[in-house]
Amino acid sequence: MPQPADVSSAAGGTDAAGVKSARRAIDLVETFAAQPSWLSLSDLHVQTGFPRSSLHGLLRTLLDAGWLEADSSNTRYRLGVRALICGTAYLDRDPAIRYATEALEELREQTGFTTHYARLIGNQVIYLETRESANSTYLTSKIGRTLPAHATALGKALLAELTQEEVAELLPDQLPALTPNTLVSLDDVLDACATAQERGYAAEIEEGTPGIRCVAAVVPYRIPGTDAISCSMPIEQTTDAKARKVGELLVKVTAQLAQRLRREGIR
Repeated sequence: MPQPADVSSAAGGTDAAGVKSARRAIDLVETFAAQPSWLSLSDLHVQTGFPRSSLHGLLRTLLDAGWLEADSSNTRYRLGVRALICGTAYLDRDPAIRYATEALEELREQTGFTTHYARLIGNQVIYLETRESANSTYLTSKIGRTLPAHATALGKALLAELTQEEVAELLPDQLPALTPNTLVSLDDVLDACATAQERGYAAEIEEGTPGIRCVAAVVPYRIPGTDAISCSMPIEQTTDAKARKVGELLVKVTAQLAQRLRREGIR
């Protein structure tokens, strides 16, 4: 006599397939986010390793939902407007951003330099808000951009909140160099973090962007700190003494911002 089908097993298989497809869709969106150019199905197959048959279905679904857009030939793709809408929603719902923006504007007025507010996510810093200097002639970090924590003053200030063991576990074995000045030795990064702890702010000279030096300080409203503010300064406009003065100002501004966030019950 035939045995009844195992409904639970069938359902479990369907669930597993659904989870796999969802994971692949997320990976695909993140692949597009990491690339500035249009990508073809062949490009995506090489970069993700996903079967072409699966890619066809995923691309069609993401395209129909507005997460992707296609070129005039319908053979190449890039992120669609839905990604911007969801990214903006993240910022709109973060209660700290409004207060951070005010601090950035105040700091820009006092220093004349471009200011940034960023958060540590894994071993990357993600830029959540920026106020551009009126005299800026350099390409600066845009909202939503991520950079390796070890290559930025923002990242070093936030890594300094962690133990040496936590930093070593967080950073990749091979630290990528963004410029010839980027620190690519774990020991050098740990030394920079120790210096940041001692003086209250982190600093770097052309490690993340040629022609730019930065100072950054943590906003201490969480323990360990997750957010930091930085000033980006063209090297031809900044002496060591001036960078030190901006760093000391940053320590005051971030402390005041943290007090305000705590008063508002933001953690």
